[in-house]
Amino acid sequence: MNIWYEEQEHIFSLSNERISYIFSVEKDRYLSHRYFGRRLKRYGGSGRPYFFDRGFCANPLPEDRTFSLDTLPREYPDINQGDFRCPAYVIQTEDGRRVTRFGYKGYEILEGKPGLEGLPSVYVEDEGEAMTLRVTLEDEVIKVRLLLYYTVFQDYDAVCRHVEVVNGGDQEIYLERLMSMSMDLPGTDYDVVTLTGGHMDEKNINRRPLTSDSVVAESIRGSSSPQAAPCVVLMDREAGEHQGEVWGVNFIYSGDFQAAAQVSQYRTVRVQMGMNPLTFGWSLGAGERFTVPETVLVYSDQGLNGMSQTFHSLYQKRLCRGAHRDRVRPVLLNGWEAFTFDVDEEKCLSLAREAAKLGVELLVLDDGWFKNRKDDKRALGDWTEDERKFPGGIPRLAEAVRREGLEFGIWLEPEMVSPDSDLYRSHGDWVIRSPHYDPVLSRNQYVLDLSNPQVRDYVIRSVSDLLERADITYVKWDMNRHITDLGSFCLAEGRQRELSHRYMLGLYEILETLNSRFPHVLFESCSSGGGRYDGGMLYYMPQTWASDNTDGVCRLGIQYGTSLLFPPVTMGCHVSVSPNLQVGRSTSLAMRFAVAMSGNLGYEMDFRRLPEKEREEIRRQIAFYKELREVVHKGRFYRLANPREGNLAAWNFVSEDGERVIFCCYQILSDVVRASVLVKLRGLERDRVYRLRQDGSCYGGDELMYAGITARPAEEDFTGHIYVFDRVTEG
Repeated sequence: MNIWYEEQEHIFSLSNERISYIFSVEKDRYLSHRYFGRRLKRYGGSGRPYFFDRGFCANPLPEDRTFSLDTLPREYPDINQGDFRCPAYVIQTEDGRRVTRFGYKGYEILEGKPGLEGLPSVYVEDEGEAMTLRVTLEDEVIKVRLLLYYTVFQDYDAVCRHVEVVNGGDQEIYLERLMSMSMDLPGTDYDVVTLTGGHMDEKNINRRPLTSDSVVAESIRGSSSPQAAPCVVLMDREAGEHQGEVWGVNFIYSGDFQAAAQVSQYRTVRVQMGMNPLTFGWSLGAGERFTVPETVLVYSDQGLNGMSQTFHSLYQKRLCRGAHRDRVRPVLLNGWEAFTFDVDEEKCLSLAREAAKLGVELLVLDDGWFKNRKDDKRALGDWTEDERKFPGGIPRLAEAVRREGLEFGIWLEPEMVSPDSDLYRSHGDWVIRSPHYDPVLSRNQYVLDLSNPQVRDYVIRSVSDLLERADITYVKWDMNRHITDLGSFCLAEGRQRELSHRYMLGLYEILETLNSRFPHVLFESCSSGGGRYDGGMLYYMPQTWASDNTDGVCRLGIQYGTSLLFPPVTMGCHVSVSPNLQVGRSTSLAMRFAVAMSGNLGYEMDFRRLPEKEREEIRRQIAFYKELREVVHKGRFYRLANPREGNLAAWNFVSEDGERVIFCCYQILSDVVRASVLVKLRGLERDRVYRLRQDGSCYGGDELMYAGITARPAEEDFTGHIYVFDRVTEG
C-alpha cells in the first residue's frame, strides 16, 4: 500500500499489491484521470493524453489552442470553462452567477482514513490499514476550497472518495450540484450494469452496452429506493461473472442520489455518483464546511463476482459495525403473517412456545402492539403499548418470551406519523409538507421532519424509553412510504432545498445515538422490503429485510441481484406460507427453506396451525441451518447461475478456512426431457478432495470446478437442493 507523487510528471499514484489508481495535474491547474485498474509496478506516463487543435473546443489557456477541458479525462470537472460534459459541481455565488475557477493548490498524505462527520462511511480499526490522499483545489477569487479525499486500503481492492467544500470567503455561496466522485475512462467499449426494479421486485441486474448517450440511475423518493440502487458498474464487453475487467461504483448514502455513465463525443466515458441535484441544494455561509457522502470504487479483473467479493468483505468488516458485526445472526420468527393487527400477549406467548420447540432463537412482535393500532390507518407515532392487548406492557411480554428460551424483538416505524394519532394532533407542524397545500397521504401516513431537532429528540426519546424498559435485543426499523411535499416548517424560506439531505443527516444522528445507547440491540433496516437497502443503512444496521416479497421463486432473483453489492449476512430471508401472500404461488416448504437459508434465516407463519409433519420438517431445517450458518454468514460467496436468465439458479459458499462448501441449486420449472445440466463450482482448492455429506462420495476440487456437478433433474416445478461438501483432511 502506497501513495506517492511524482513531481516531474505531476502524477499521483495510489496502489496496493493488486490495484492502482493514478491521476495527474495538467498545466499546473487541472486534475486529469490516468488509470484505475490492475496494479502497476511503475507508471511512466504512457497513458498521457494527446492534445490537438480542435476547432470547436474552448481553450482556457489562450496561448495553447491544443488544450481543451472538453477533451481532457478529468477527476473532478467543473462548468463554464469549456468542458460541456456533465460537471461534478456547480457553485453559485451571491450575485447569482455560476462561474468559478478552481485550480490545484496542493496535497497532503494522511495515515489511515478520516471519518465523515455525521455521515456513514467505511472505516479502519488501525491506521496501518489504509492511507488517504487529500488534494486541494481553490478558487482564489471567492476563497472557496474543494478538498478531494482518496483512500487506498492494504487488504481491499477499493478506493474510497469523498469531497469537502470549505468556504473561506466572506460571502455565502450556494451548492447547486455536488457529486461525491467523477472519473473519466478511455474508450467506449463498455457495458453498463445497474440494479433496477420496484417494490417486491428489487435488485434486478440490468446490463446493456454503452453507446453515444448517457445512462442515469437515480432516486428522488427520499430514499435510495427499490426502483434504482445507488450503484453503477462498467464492464469490459468480454467480461462476465467470473472473468474480465469490471469497475464498480457504490454510494454510501440512503437518500436521493444520481449515478451516471456519460459517453462523450471524443469517445470517453464519464462516471459520476452523488446526491441528486433535483432535490439537493445547500447554502454555505462564510467559514462553513460541507461534506459530501462517500463513494466506494472497486476494480476487479475477475469479473462481476470478483467485484462483489471485494464489496462483501469490505462492507462486512469495515462498514457494518458493533457487537453484531462478527456474530452469526439468530433464527427468528416474525409474527406478522400469524396475527397481522390482531395480536395480544397470550397469542405471542403461545407462538413463542411452539417456536422454541422448533429451535427458533428470536420472536419478533410486528405491527399492531401500540395503543389504538387496529389497522394501518391510525396511531403511528404513539409508541405506547396497548394495555388491552398487553396488560403487563412490553416489558412483561419480553420477560415471558425470554423464559420460553427466546430473545425478544419488536417492529417500529419511527420516521412516520398517522393523521389519526395523538402525536399529529399535538404537532401537526412536525411533518414534511408545504404550507400552501394539504400534504399527500401515502399508506395512510405522513413523514416526520427529521431536520427538526425537536422531532429527532422525540424519536430518540420514544425508542429509548421502550428499549430501556423492556429486554429487547432486536428492532425491525421500517420506513413504509416515500417522501412527497418537500417542505419544512423548521427551515428558513431560503433553505428549503436543504431538506432532503437534512432529513438523512437527522436520521443518521438518531441511529448513531441509538446505536451508542443500545449496543446490544440488533437493528434490521426495512423500507417495505428493500426500499432502503444501501451502504448508508448498513453502517447503523448490519442487516436489511431484502424484500416484502417472500415467494421463493421471486426471492431467487432478488437475492441474486442484491449480492452484487451486499454479502448474504446482511440479507433478511424468511420462509413464509404457501400459497404465497404476495404472488399466490404454491411452493414446497423444502424449496422455500433452500432459498431463505442463503442469508439470515427467519420464518413468517403461524407454527401453531401447522401439521406435525411440517413442524418436524422445520425443526430439521433450523438444526441444519445452525450447523451451516457460520459458512453462510462469514464465508465467500460465488454466483453460478442467474435465475433471471434461465430456468436454473445456483450459487455456492466456501467457509473462511476452506473446510466446508455449500452448493445451492434451484430449478424453477420441471423439464420434460430431464436434461443434464452441469454447474461448475467456484472457490475450491483444485488439488484437494471434497466429500459430499449426503452420500459420502468424494471429488477433487478440480473436478467440481472444471467438470462440474450435475444439477438434479426436476420432476416438479420449484425445486431447491442443498449440497454440503467437507474438505478431506490430507493424509
